[in-house]
Amino acid sequence: MTTRHDTWRWRKSSYSGNNGACVEVAVLPGAVAARDSKDRQGAVLTFDHHQWRAFLRSLRY
Repeated sequence: MTTRHDTWRWRKSSYSGNNGACVEVAVLPGAVAARDSKDRQGAVLTFDHHQWRAFLRSLRY
């Protein structure tokens, strides 16, 4: 079954290893989606751009 998530352009960090513990993100109009790269048919979390920037800032400290 094809979902709209399949048509999004998913990207994985170049820092990701080959151990399968990766997160993929898709930048959408007005939002960013994230999913587990091991479970591409699983849950997708979406964040508005303000939430995503706040999340990324929190990782830097």
